[in-house]
Amino acid sequence: MAALPAPLPSAKMAAVEKRRPAMVPAASFPDGGRPAVSRAAATAESEEDFLRQVGVTDMLRAALLKVLEARPEEPIAFLAHYFENMGLRSPASGGAGEPPGQLLLQQQRLGRALWHLRLAHHSQRSAFNTNVGVAYECLSAGGRRKRPGLDGRTYSDLLRRICRDGEAPEEVVAPLLRRIQCRDHEAVPLAVFRAGMLTCFVLLEFVARAGALYRLLEDPGLAVADRRVGQAVLDTLEGALQAGDGAPARYLEAGSRLGPDSLAQALDRALGARRPSHPMTREEFLQKAAALFIAKVKPVG
Repeated sequence: MAALPAPLPSAKMAAVEKRRPAMVPAASFPDGGRPAVSRAAATAESEEDFLRQVGVTDMLRAALLKVLEARPEEPIAFLAHYFENMGLRSPASGGAGEPPGQLLLQQQRLGRALWHLRLAHHSQRSAFNTNVGVAYECLSAGGRRKRPGLDGRTYSDLLRRICRDGEAPEEVVAPLLRRIQCRDHEAVPLAVFRAGMLTCFVLLEFVARAGALYRLLEDPGLAVADRRVGQAVLDTLEGALQAGDGAPARYLEAGSRLGPDSLAQALDRALGARRPSHPMTREEFLQKAAALFIAKVKPVG
């Protein structure tokens, strides 16, 4: 009778156990055919639902659209500023975050509206019009003591703030404000609001370009320009503005098309006239240049 093999030592048995392949647990099929979703996948799905429910997904999408519209030189700084103002987006939100006092709340609304208006240059027509609509909603949404709608006082306050921040002389922009502002308690529709905002921004750029033109004419030592030369340039500018079709941006484009040939001819005629020369200050030149533009603007009402 053959002898039975001797039992393996315990050390050898442990080594054999280590070399055995690990047992893979069978997949569970709780609903008759489909494997159960893993806990990690379920968690990821619940997190995505949470972001969607609280509005984060839409907020990020809106922020990216703003970047694409404005195309800023520093997108990260742009987004930081955007999200900084997001918490103040809704004027009707009350609670602990609402500033005390109606005056402070009104200034806050104006600041939000102005921020949206500056997101895109007025030449980017589609983006600018979109931002104008958002600014209009910021100002017209009703608070706890205010009915929905934009009144003339708020509209005029925003116009004055735009001109003040634009660093244009008050005496230069005052005639425009008198032409396009509304009465305090007058209802301002979106079309009037859009036209006023566009006109104000275009005038500020027009005045800035006129100031750059004056710097080319002035005597560096005297800080004034020859009146004959300044008036010749203004006459040429007025002729260029006649080609506009009634839109403020068109007048800005017309003023930018002053060719060097037409300016040179005007300067030659001015210097050729043998009349006593008087100085023309920068303030006078800007006032007269702005008056040419403002004369083309249709008054409100």
